[in-house]
Amino acid sequence: MATPSNSDQSPLLRSRSSSTLGSLSSHTSISDASPNLKLRHKTRALRAVAFVVSIIGALCAGSITVFSLYGHLFQSRLHYSQFQINGIASVMSLSMYIPVPMIGYACDRVGPGPLSFLASILLGGGYGLAAGLYHKGLEEVENGGKGVKTTFPPMVFAFVAIGVGTSCMYLSAITTCAKNFGQGKYRGLMLVAPIASFGLGGMVLSQIGSRILYETQPDGARDVNVFHFFLFLCIVLAILGLIGTFSLRVVDEEDLIDGAVEELERSGLLEGSEVFRRRAHREYGAIDDIDDDAGAMDPARDDEDDNARLKKAWLLNAETRRFLSDHTMWWFGIGFWLIIGPGEAFINNLGTVVGTLYSPSTRSNETSVATHVSIMAAVSTVARLLAASLSDLLSPSPHSQHIQTGFPTSLPELRQKMTISRVVIFIAAAIILSIGTLVLASGAVQEHGERFWIVSGAIGAGYGAVFSLTPIIVTMIWGVENFGTNFGILALTPALGSTMWGLIYSAEYQAGARNSPSLAEGADEDVFCYGTRCYSSTFWAMTISIWIGAVMVLWAWKGRSGWSKRGIVI
Repeated sequence: MATPSNSDQSPLLRSRSSSTLGSLSSHTSISDASPNLKLRHKTRALRAVAFVVSIIGALCAGSITVFSLYGHLFQSRLHYSQFQINGIASVMSLSMYIPVPMIGYACDRVGPGPLSFLASILLGGGYGLAAGLYHKGLEEVENGGKGVKTTFPPMVFAFVAIGVGTSCMYLSAITTCAKNFGQGKYRGLMLVAPIASFGLGGMVLSQIGSRILYETQPDGARDVNVFHFFLFLCIVLAILGLIGTFSLRVVDEEDLIDGAVEELERSGLLEGSEVFRRRAHREYGAIDDIDDDAGAMDPARDDEDDNARLKKAWLLNAETRRFLSDHTMWWFGIGFWLIIGPGEAFINNLGTVVGTLYSPSTRSNETSVATHVSIMAAVSTVARLLAASLSDLLSPSPHSQHIQTGFPTSLPELRQKMTISRVVIFIAAAIILSIGTLVLASGAVQEHGERFWIVSGAIGAGYGAVFSLTPIIVTMIWGVENFGTNFGILALTPALGSTMWGLIYSAEYQAGARNSPSLAEGADEDVFCYGTRCYSSTFWAMTISIWIGAVMVLWAWKGRSGWSKRGIVI
């Protein structure tokens, strides 16, 4: 198919010089290609500020990953059961992931700034409420009551707010980076920077909690002071959300939208569209006999901002429909669910898994939960950056940042002789993740806490690499202009996986606890579990799940009408 000439281009493309998307995204349509040197410097400064704020915001949003640092204290201090702790963790995970499609949809259409403001309210309020409830529960337990009865329902509500707020802050950060740095040799690394920062946040905040905001027990052991830790997060996240309200923006968004429209038009996917049906068969300002929507897109209208807004909305809606109708997306999404779910469940239950390694008589040799939270966070961060770097250096990349259509314009820039597909790196990361679950399932670390670093390290590395490669693959195949919505749809799967595996693990743990000797003579109920009976079957099943998920992703790439056969560069 020949590329249309300028005279054949649709009215929407020819309106580019006169329209603006500034009103859509906090005046973000500032051209980086402007001949005005001062304006170019301003544009680069805006990108740099947005990038720095994205990194810091994602770092602090990583507070949600340190649940294991204090989750077991809900059990020992407030007398929550394992099901109740997993209930909080699951609700937090669900509230973080379930709203992501709507949050991503809003982020694509109104910009990341308003989402950052919402994150400030939700995270500040959520952690503030959790701090108050924890303090209240401690007082009730000290007075002989049961803090769980009065604190559990509102605590669930607090962690719902925390989950939604984290989603808003995280998605606004990665969407800003995806759209601002969607072009260039290292676009994968720039996208993964806030994702890696999110993982690093777990290590940084766990160290702050365990080394600064801690309390010393009568036996000399240190535990995080949950009340002070929650107050710290409340203040820091509320302030960061407010800063992001004014600094997170997508620069030069109009060119991004117009470039995507051109790509789709060249590929022939716009043929038959009512919006693009009118071609340049008329003089400027003439009115064709078309439907109202297309008429609203007329560049001759006085309201050019409205024209640009409708063009953007049409494009994003069209790309959403194309994303949902792509069968490879469903194979990829299901595979991602089967792989990432076990990792999410392990992170949420790390504290109680470590607690199963030793019986009460040898508890002095127990390894530290904070240590393995830090190991997971550190290894996950390195794996995210390494996977993104390998993706940029070794994998082929399409010439543009827009949706791939199989049209010749999607062919890669050949920078090296040998390339390794991002799918290969993705599957390798999944296998590393399965090694961690396999070692734990085998019982090799039972009574050997010094070996647990193999489990936390492998799961952290595999989880981090898979989570960093997923948004990169989304942007490479389906473009960046609708990234928030597309990635938001896929981000539903970790919530489902985390909830499913969390419930399975809780059921096995509780069953093992009922068959364990009581902690104290005469105790009515033992809520603690020790030994492989508490986790082995669950982690064997997790291992198999990861392997099945890897096969599904491989099928999306090499199977019938897969990415490889459609000429998709990945």
